[in-house]
Amino acid sequence: MKTLYLVVPFAPLAGAIVAGFLGWLIGPKNTHRVTILGMVISFVAACLVLQDVLAGNTFNGPLYTWITTLGPAFEVGFLIDSLSAVMMVVVAFVSLAVHVYTIGYMHGDPGYQRFFAYISLFTFSMLMLVMSNNFLQLFFGWEAVGLVSYLLIGFWYTRESAIFANLKAFLVNRVGDLGFLLGIALLFVHLGSLDYVQVFQGAPALAGNTVELVPGWQWSLMTLICILLFVGAMGKSAQFPLHVWLPDSMEGPTPISALIHAATMVTAGIFMVARMSPLFELSTTALSVVLIVGTITAFFMGLLGLVMNDIKRVVAYSTLSQLGYMAVALGASAYAAGIFHLFTHAFFKALLFLAAGSVIIALHHEQDMRRMGGLRSHMPITYWTALIGSLALAGIPPFAGFFSKDAILEAVHLSSTPGHGIAYVAVLSGVFITALYTFRMLFMTFHGKERFAAHAGDGHDAHGHGPHAGPPHESPWVVTVPLIALAIPSLYAGWAYVEPLLFGGFFDGAIVVDAAHDPLARLKQEFHGPAAFALHGLTAAPFWLALAGIASAWYLYIKRPELPEAIAQRLHGLYRVLVNKYYFDDLYQTVFADGARLLGGGLWKIGEERVIDGFFVNGSARVVGWFAGVIRHFQSGFVYHYAFMMIIGVFVLLTLWLARAA
Repeated sequence: MKTLYLVVPFAPLAGAIVAGFLGWLIGPKNTHRVTILGMVISFVAACLVLQDVLAGNTFNGPLYTWITTLGPAFEVGFLIDSLSAVMMVVVAFVSLAVHVYTIGYMHGDPGYQRFFAYISLFTFSMLMLVMSNNFLQLFFGWEAVGLVSYLLIGFWYTRESAIFANLKAFLVNRVGDLGFLLGIALLFVHLGSLDYVQVFQGAPALAGNTVELVPGWQWSLMTLICILLFVGAMGKSAQFPLHVWLPDSMEGPTPISALIHAATMVTAGIFMVARMSPLFELSTTALSVVLIVGTITAFFMGLLGLVMNDIKRVVAYSTLSQLGYMAVALGASAYAAGIFHLFTHAFFKALLFLAAGSVIIALHHEQDMRRMGGLRSHMPITYWTALIGSLALAGIPPFAGFFSKDAILEAVHLSSTPGHGIAYVAVLSGVFITALYTFRMLFMTFHGKERFAAHAGDGHDAHGHGPHAGPPHESPWVVTVPLIALAIPSLYAGWAYVEPLLFGGFFDGAIVVDAAHDPLARLKQEFHGPAAFALHGLTAAPFWLALAGIASAWYLYIKRPELPEAIAQRLHGLYRVLVNKYYFDDLYQTVFADGARLLGGGLWKIGEERVIDGFFVNGSARVVGWFAGVIRHFQSGFVYHYAFMMIIGVFVLLTLWLARAA
């Protein structure tokens, strides 16, 4: 099976190498054929690996020794268990759908071959991350997805906004990565290994150790390590307050928005915390931090989706909110529920992004929902698949999102992690908010009056893809087939997999939970199959809150479309706060970006020009010049000048000799 394990990540890598170095030679068609073939091979291999894992076969071992030292060896290796196998299938499937979709979306773009090379390389990086069996390889995949995301967000590098967005994403992620690297370093210093198994076995011995970060202030070593690791997850999975980069990543092409937000980069942090469950279970404080940060992200980022008019940004803020839900599940020790929501979310969120891209194509790259409306009759496939994705996101049974979101809500309610009461109220309120912004997007885009005709441009899209004419129409099959493929698991994946993934012991051995505070174990006692779960959901508060959100969206954006503007004017202060995204972008721009430039300018003007150049370099030169100017008067060529200097020299020497003798 080792060969099959290697095929999963290296088939996309092979496609990326061919597309990147030979794309100009083989042409656009052969480029997408090669990369898609690599993804097909990877997906099939991942399915076979999952089937093998389900049969009870796992693997943990090195594949290549990178560096050998007197201490531990630094190796490349794979850990193939239920957790990594599920992630491999999800990443490969969503990436395959995005690859096919890209044929239609990026058609005619001058960077067509380059884009396919990037997304295949991105997939390889994510697969190496989830398959790693040690922190060194994990960090390699972690940084690789960050690097390739930088290239993809700024893919249209002639646009200043795209360059700003990819730089912002890169810098914010470096903040998180610093914490992540410090956490790994502490583990290595105290346990002498980067191998997962050895670290997890040695971690309980560190549970009682403390460190003194500030004199007189003792910190639990394990709490410090876990929080530092979670700081890395906060950057990669865009948790508050390191969330600001994710909405701006919409500057990249829609296919990469779907890939980043659905199954790859942003889920890396969630996966990492679940993989590190043996460490986090040793620190209740760290779990509480994860819970509270996730709660803030889930609730407050969801509110921003209510005021965004860019269709991709609405979906982006939805991703932020759903990542918060996943973090809340992790903090409640319901790791399996968090991964299950990651699993279902990957399908319906990729579906919504690609559906948004289909609309953008039809409207010649228009993204403002205020210039849409009435598209249901023009784009029936896009509409019905988007409706499935919206129902799944809103948590309506029996769609996939219902099962995973309700499991999180129940787990938080049953949790013993400090702060779970506040978290439960917040995420329960978030159900109404999610349904409201989701169906606001659906109604503004596909229902109501047709508003796109009044805003038709000159027939050229925003990215120079050429002239377009005529009314909007359904997208080509390379766009609609991935939509249908993603709609199917968005509809049934929750129903089919809720029992084995949450209550069937699927993650036993891969995820560790202390039995004293395992909310899913308590929830299992009340679970009587997916049908009973769904029927119970019809009588529970989350379902009625979701229906209330959908009804509110219908009333505000179909029945009384003038009301949202009136409400915004009435609640002007709150509306401005939301539109300006709580002013975090302005705060970071002023304090960190402008502050760094101000500090740099001060160091340049004062430190460089005045102190280093002015005092040390030019000052020492002036002193030498002055001294030389004085001395040169004695180098005149006259004998009596030299005789006078000799007399003075003899006088000085005699004076010193006599003083010493006395």
